[in-house]
Amino acid sequence: MARSKQLRSVTDPELLVLFEDWLEELEAEVTAYLEQHPGSDAPAIAAHLGLTGRGAAFLVAKLRREEKI
Repeated sequence: MARSKQLRSVTDPELLVLFEDWLEELEAEVTAYLEQHPGSDAPAIAAHLGLTGRGAAFLVAKLRREEKI
């Protein structure tokens, strides 16, 4: 959350909207992948979606924290 506030303070509002849309799309892709491949780990998600391992782990942790998965 603090990172989001930090990004808002230095980012063009139009770019922030695009970033948030992109992040929502990634979250939806991760959720769909996990529905089709339950129990998959971050490296498998990363390989499937073309993300870094850290990026995939971040998304999984975020989705779990928000109880979306």
